Amino acid sequence: MTALDLSSPVAVVGTGTMGQGIAQVALVAGHPVRLYDAVDGRAREAADAIGARLDRLVEKDRLTGAEREAARARLTSAESLDALADCALVVEAVVERLDVKQELFRALEDVVGDDCLLATNTSSLSVTAVGGALRVPGRFVGLHFFNPAPLLPLVEVVSGFATDPASATRAYETARAWGKTPVTCADTPGFVVNRVARPFYAEALAVHELRAADPATIDAVLRESGGFRMGAFELTDLIGQDVNESVTHSVWQAFFQDVRFTPSLAQRRLVESGRLGRKSGQGWYDYRDGAERPGPHTAPPAEAPAYVVVEGDLGPAAELVGLIREAGVEVRPEDGYGAGRIVLPDGGTLCLTDGELPGSEDLVHFDLALDYRAATRIALSASEGVRPGLLSGATGLFQALGKEVSVVGDVPGMIVARTVARIIDLAFDAVARGVAGPEDVDTAMRLGVNYPLGPFEWNRRLGDTWARDLLSHIHEWEPSGRCAPSLALHRHAAADAREGTPS
Repeated sequence: MTALDLSSPVAVVGTGTMGQGIAQVALVAGHPVRLYDAVDGRAREAADAIGARLDRLVEKDRLTGAEREAARARLTSAESLDALADCALVVEAVVERLDVKQELFRALEDVVGDDCLLATNTSSLSVTAVGGALRVPGRFVGLHFFNPAPLLPLVEVVSGFATDPASATRAYETARAWGKTPVTCADTPGFVVNRVARPFYAEALAVHELRAADPATIDAVLRESGGFRMGAFELTDLIGQDVNESVTHSVWQAFFQDVRFTPSLAQRRLVESGRLGRKSGQGWYDYRDGAERPGPHTAPPAEAPAYVVVEGDLGPAAELVGLIREAGVEVRPEDGYGAGRIVLPDGGTLCLTDGELPGSEDLVHFDLALDYRAATRIALSASEGVRPGLLSGATGLFQALGKEVSVVGDVPGMIVARTVARIIDLAFDAVARGVAGPEDVDTAMRLGVNYPLGPFEWNRRLGDTWARDLLSHIHEWEPSGRCAPSLALHRHAAADAREGTPS
């Protein structure tokens, strides 16, 4: 099964931001495109808006003048659904209500031919449910574009329970012919991206609700240590708090209120107060004229230790040994058992967080970093009774490496580590349940939400038991089940342990 021929007309029903974006993608790819909207005049307005965007593409040398004129000639607005009768593909991008979508597709089925591919751009509803009332449900598929559709490369091609494999293949090949990077997935709540991404928001909100750090500090640690393009609070302000919470609530309800997807009370209160983010002027941050953006908590300068003792293997933080030497701090290596640690001259210990609480006056945890050399900020955590000199020495050590230091409360797993571990866990669970393959999951998370690594790439870097062990420790301290490792992650870690056992 191949992509639709470029001579085949494509229709987009619903002419909001997403509908216009999808129409522009199909139009620039070379298809005749027809726009339809139930509100009189909106399709014509959308056609004008798309034409203006084509003008900007010419100004940016992404289209020639001739290509623009040809595209404009292929774009028409439809006054009724009957005008879509000869279309080979109809993509729906209307309001996220099951009854509205079902009614639309029943009407479309009375107009188009039986060989017309019907697709929904839903991000939160069941593709199976939307297409369930159709006379020919096998030609129905999910084509989930990401906003803005002309710029973001990812498209999730979602097969409902009744979708014919040939229909899914044609949708996949068509998206690829349009210059997109499609991934295939099964029809489960959140598909790939909105399912696996929930911990990125949930763990930041959990750390905030535990009063371990403020939003600005959490965002800075996620960006500057975790390597994420944006922090969770600034990203939800950009998305819209109401939109982000709605998706979280939808996934939670669709999974029969699975505790792993529980919405945040703090975000609920923000939405109830009308602080929806950038679009309302206030969210976690204040975007009104003259408002100052709060900065992250950053520790004052401290003196670096003259030397450190490194016992054992620091695992994911092993790169720190070379960085410490480069900073002019003497490193005295010693053999050790179990997790590696850095010992300061006063006997205090620094360890990469393992999901346990520090729990000792002689221990400071530091957070995971995507790349300790490139990281510009490191988070430290200690118990309330930690010796002041130890926390100062730990701060001075990381400052000597050129890092800003944020001291956060003693929450298990800190910020980056617990976020990454939970993303890895949900990814393994999704693959085990047949949602998508590992490569498609990695592609989806890198392209759909701009993660620096896919979950399986992260897992290979951190080790096959790292996420399981860290989440198991967090679960001991927070036994709600929200952070409990999935069966899939336990099985993967156990398989790795068996492979590593001498025969």
